[in-house]
Amino acid sequence: MDMHSPDCTHEDGAHPGLEGADLRHALVDAEHRCLDIQERLTAPRRRVLQLLLESDAPQKAYDLIAAFGESGEPAKPPTVYRALEFLERLGFAHRIESLNAYVPCRLDRSGHAAAFLICDCCGAAEEFEPDFAPGRAAAAARGYAVKSVTLEARGLCPACQAG
Repeated sequence: MDMHSPDCTHEDGAHPGLEGADLRHALVDAEHRCLDIQERLTAPRRRVLQLLLESDAPQKAYDLIAAFGESGEPAKPPTVYRALEFLERLGFAHRIESLNAYVPCRLDRSGHAAAFLICDCCGAAEEFEPDFAPGRAAAAARGYAVKSVTLEARGLCPACQAG
């Protein structure tokens, strides 16, 4: 999926996905994490995670459906949606609400607050770990029990600023 705006001038590859040994290592790590908590990384779940890890930008579910088959055949939508739900639940992927798209978790652990820097030019989304402690403390002082926090900040990535 190409999320570049028509005005984006930098070369593709400024935000590469995983490939080769890095991709294999990430998938093996995911399998081990699943085994540790007695879950299964089934073939469809693994394939959706692979597509997310290989991507250089957030992926919409229908793009994952179209790219699912190794030889070009699309998946049935429920297959991909169930895999995405599993990957989100276990912390392997995040949904970026404003884009209605998915990215792999780059922090390698579940249960953290999700925060993204989203480039309005090339469409890249970079995950980072924010300090939400003051916000959680303020919520707790008001009697709120915060279950999850997601931050989406939009702007221009360094490559697009330079381009």
